[in-house]
Amino acid sequence: MRWELREKGRYNSTLGPMSVMQRADGTVVVRTVPGHLQGNLADNVHGGAILTQVDISMFVCARLNGSLREGPGVTLDLSTHFVGAGKVGVPMDCEVEIIKETGRMLFLRGLVKQQGISICAYTGTIRKMPGRKIGARSGSPS
Repeated sequence: MRWELREKGRYNSTLGPMSVMQRADGTVVVRTVPGHLQGNLADNVHGGAILTQVDISMFVCARLNGSLREGPGVTLDLSTHFVGAGKVGVPMDCEVEIIKETGRMLFLRGLVKQQGISICAYTGTIRKMPGRKIGARSGSPS
């Protein structure tokens, strides 16, 4: 399935088209094909582009697994270990799973792979934010 951003022109759209697959165990795979824009001067995928895909993938996983239904969330922490170079032009898969969910927190982990070879391992935490009433503005009485 394709994953479309609600608002084109935002930072996340710099990754280009994303496809998403959810496995039976709840693991989510978000695929992009990094292009020249995501490359660094060595023609490898820039670490910032990998981090962007990881962050987006955590939220895709949370949404597809029903953990972020009532409101937005924020990334509290993201710890990464780059273990290989990503190649421009080669599909990049970000695999992510929820390892624990509490009332306000989601703890996730995953791997970024190209052609089955790991290039990054990560863990992250999302804080679930309370939902807002439709039409409510920040700072206005409810």
